[in-house]
Amino acid sequence: MNSKRNLWLSAAIVLVAGGAFVMAGSHWASATPPRPASKVEVPKFVVDPSWPHIPNGWTLGQVSSAASDTDGNIWIVHRTRTVKPGVKTGPPVMEFDPAGNYIQGWGGQSGDGYTWPSTEHGITVDYKGNVWISGNGNDDQILKFTKDGKFLMQIGRAAQKKTNADTTSLWRPADVFVYPKTNEIFVADGYGNKRVIVFDAETGAYKRMWGAFGNTPMDDPPRPPALTGEAARAAAAEEEANRTLATGFDPKDPGPAQFVPPVHGIKVANDGLVYVADRGGKRVQVFTTDGKYMTQVWIDRWCLVAGGGCNNGNTAASVAFSPDPGQRFLYVASRSPARIWVFDRKTLQALDSFGRPGIAPGEFDVLHHMTTDNKGNLYTSEVEDGRRVQKFVFKGRVSITVPVS
Repeated sequence: MNSKRNLWLSAAIVLVAGGAFVMAGSHWASATPPRPASKVEVPKFVVDPSWPHIPNGWTLGQVSSAASDTDGNIWIVHRTRTVKPGVKTGPPVMEFDPAGNYIQGWGGQSGDGYTWPSTEHGITVDYKGNVWISGNGNDDQILKFTKDGKFLMQIGRAAQKKTNADTTSLWRPADVFVYPKTNEIFVADGYGNKRVIVFDAETGAYKRMWGAFGNTPMDDPPRPPALTGEAARAAAAEEEANRTLATGFDPKDPGPAQFVPPVHGIKVANDGLVYVADRGGKRVQVFTTDGKYMTQVWIDRWCLVAGGGCNNGNTAASVAFSPDPGQRFLYVASRSPARIWVFDRKTLQALDSFGRPGIAPGEFDVLHHMTTDNKGNLYTSEVEDGRRVQKFVFKGRVSITVPVS
């Protein structure tokens, strides 16, 4: 834990549920005329600043992802290579019980038949108890293990051909999710490619793929020759001017026809709808498991690189669901604005949001992936300087007033 975070350790538990008065793709607007409103119930969360209990004097590296299993235990994957030399750290894969007690850990080394990623990125635990890892460094593979770290399967290999058309290779995959009804693994592939690709979770056999709006995923065209001298300076000035002027957007514009890397998060709901966090595209798109496009919702679409300190302009980093049978609520982690949106999953109406940039409990410093457990608690991971996993304890539902869309 770095010194700047120590200044906040005595902070009181942060109450993070509150009313959200804007849609997820809009600015705050004090001059906006009053709109019809209605009462809705939303989840109420309180951050637990003492969770988890890291043993042995270990320091976490960048915590890139978190996942829950059927027992309610929480698994994280963190980047041990980002810990400073001489600082003690634990294995990259760690398992904690609901109280935050450390259970076990493993990983970090390549073995017989598999290569450990140079930069750990995603983790999920499937309905059979298998643990899946993805990497986004110079890595083109996903790995499948048992809970005790026994290697089972690798899909994709580093240094293979990198193209959106390839059915056996990946290119810096960001996230994975196993859908129990079909025993298929859905991959957000991701940082190099810009597609969803699906494999059989038992054999690794390719099944299908798709891009944004269900389109065929396409590679970028070859880059033109690099400009130099005065031409390069003029092009840079024009690009900066365009970024500065691009402070608005056409609400009727559906956005790019391809995903905008990184395609960062993916989960499949109980009803078979696939939710894809298109982080670079500032949106979540919804599909059937066969890749038929259904709808999309913008996530802080106003957030631009030149738009008022919104970091790198990426927003939709991860999705999660409430654990009720109908999965009534959809949660979306918005990276640069450092907040979590709460949606009605069926209507995609924005109901609430919480969080802000910072290092205090309940704040976010480079919000990355998240998960929910079987009790409705929410867990978030942070990279860069954040380097932590936070638990937001579910405290039931509260009634708030939201605008009628």
